Amino acid sequence: MVIGGGPAGSTAATALAQEDLHVRLLEGAHFPRYHVGESLTPSCRTVLEHTGIAETLDKHGFTIKHGGVFRWNSDSWVFDWGAQIGSRSWQVDRAEFDQLLLQHARDNDVLVTEGVTAKDVAIDADGRPVAVTCLADGGEPYTIDDFDFLVDATGRSGLLSARHLHNRQPNPALRNIGIWGYWEDAALLPDTPKGGINIVSSPEGWYWVIPLAGGRTSIGFVTRKDYFGERRPSYQTHEEMYRALVEESLPVHGLVVGARMTGPVRVETDYSYVAESFGGPGYMIIGDAAAFLDPLLSTGVHLALFSALTAAACIASSARGEVTQEEALRFFEFAYRRSYTRLLALVSIMYERYLGKDGFFRTSDRLLGEAQDRDDSLSFVEIIAGLSDLREAGDASTRVLTERLTEEALKVQERSVSGHDGPGKPDFSSVLDNPLIDAESADFRLVTSPRLGLERTARG
Repeated sequence: MVIGGGPAGSTAATALAQEDLHVRLLEGAHFPRYHVGESLTPSCRTVLEHTGIAETLDKHGFTIKHGGVFRWNSDSWVFDWGAQIGSRSWQVDRAEFDQLLLQHARDNDVLVTEGVTAKDVAIDADGRPVAVTCLADGGEPYTIDDFDFLVDATGRSGLLSARHLHNRQPNPALRNIGIWGYWEDAALLPDTPKGGINIVSSPEGWYWVIPLAGGRTSIGFVTRKDYFGERRPSYQTHEEMYRALVEESLPVHGLVVGARMTGPVRVETDYSYVAESFGGPGYMIIGDAAAFLDPLLSTGVHLALFSALTAAACIASSARGEVTQEEALRFFEFAYRRSYTRLLALVSIMYERYLGKDGFFRTSDRLLGEAQDRDDSLSFVEIIAGLSDLREAGDASTRVLTERLTEEALKVQERSVSGHDGPGKPDFSSVLDNPLIDAESADFRLVTSPRLGLERTARG
């Protein structure tokens, strides 16, 4: 049973059903429903090609995203996925995107029920979920107990991690707030690759500019919670504050000259957190239910889909008897936590603005174990594309060792303590207090052919 029908839940359910498992999915909302997180990475295309919906998304008319432009402090650089890594992704309307993914799950024989909220989970003496208490719209509570394995994809509400196990740890450095709205006929920065995102820093945060289909553009500002709180009383409405913030950035304001703002201004907190564990006997926690990082590098849907595919591979292999459930859980924990840790290190480095783009690129090289005398951004591009996570999950010889990631995390944290910190002070305690599992997990790799699952390596 999968709880949650967002990108993580629908993708995990589809992948499991395609491996001939009987899958039920519960979703509390009725789709389509609004959601932020519109800019996707090439890794999302790779996962969705595997589940068979990428062509549908291409035909739907979403903006094809080929890269973007960073203007970060005094630096400016272009990343072009087509030219650098031969890939692309989408800028999506999440209401439409999520509905397409959920319908694709139905088309693959997943039993999808909308308007049913999972309220509680019964856990047996061994720590295994054995029943879920559900509440349908306007109905009476009822119980579902005919499942062998539970996948928690309930997003930030975190049915298991936040509401039952209470094992999610916040990162106090990344207590940010986003405020955003939509425009018609806005422009993009010069040299932006076709359909690309613009990311523009300011002294107190940063802006996103995302071109959507139909001439619409999503423009948002992300800043610290305390700064937002200081500014907000000066304005009568969120819209008034938002317009002032857009005007304060010369590059961003220049993009909306002659454009028209449409729809409401929205505000949302995006506090960073990570669960102490991503699974246990009879369950896995995927997507935002397990961890949320930061919107800076558009990692939300990447982490959702990467964890969904990895979880499905682990569950399918365990169900077929190819690996034990303990081995499957260990691999999932390792692969997902490694991805989160590396992205956390890179995001934290970028908030330390004094390093500049060359410092970001060198850090990216170290995070991938690449030669550090290269004068290019390829490692940075591969990480923000999410492709390094997929590659390492499928190739044991390219695994980044736990010690290397931990070393980089400590370096970032030490720089913060020494007083060189930027707007956010990185805190890796939630990662460093729960070291990645490495040695045993290197006995396996993720494979998608001839079937999705785990394969023992020569070492294993």
